[in-house]
Amino acid sequence: MKNIVIVPARGGSNRLPNKNIMLLGGLPLLVHSIAYAKKNQEIVDEIYVSTDDPLIKKIALEQGVRVIDRPVNIAGDLEPTITALQHVLESIEHEVANVIVLQPTNPLRPENLLKEAFATFSNNQSSSLFTVSRNEHKLGNIVEDRFIPMNYKAGQRSQDLAPLYFENGLLYICEAQQIVKGEIMNESSFPYLVNHIFATVDIDAQDDFDYAEYLFQKFLKTN
Repeated sequence: MKNIVIVPARGGSNRLPNKNIMLLGGLPLLVHSIAYAKKNQEIVDEIYVSTDDPLIKKIALEQGVRVIDRPVNIAGDLEPTITALQHVLESIEHEVANVIVLQPTNPLRPENLLKEAFATFSNNQSSSLFTVSRNEHKLGNIVEDRFIPMNYKAGQRSQDLAPLYFENGLLYICEAQQIVKGEIMNESSFPYLVNHIFATVDIDAQDDFDYAEYLFQKFLKTN
């Protein structure tokens, strides 16, 4: 059975129109995830792009990867990613062992991340893995116009904060059968810690894209 990469890249985006084909470092955004998958051919057997957009489909085919046409009824703004992943698996005739999800909105990834994360996944008893990063901020809730600290006490130093983590979206690895059942992650999913500046990039608005462009120029342009 094969390990496949799925890049879910629908055409619509309200906050940043056509973001998945915006040029980052001269390449459409989704191409960065495709190129990253190609660099890990010792792990990745096939690469699929799921899309409802003709231009995204054209770009993906030019990259030599397989395209699964996503039906309109699972391509809306509120549609969860899991339905697109399930549709890809339903469209593939052969059996799939594991699915690696590379979101186009997280175009910058540490070079060895997939190799190291997949090794951890293979040696772990969990049926899925996702990347997380430590949050370094003092967080709290606002209740009746009052700020209630959540992960610290008033006056506590930042370096002494109780650790909290956020799902950074860099990658997900999941047994195919778990996706078929309707889950990418569950309570037993393994949180793979990534403390890297690329983990702070998740493109949803123009400011996010500008930040990604800055990091690309600073760290990746020469490569």
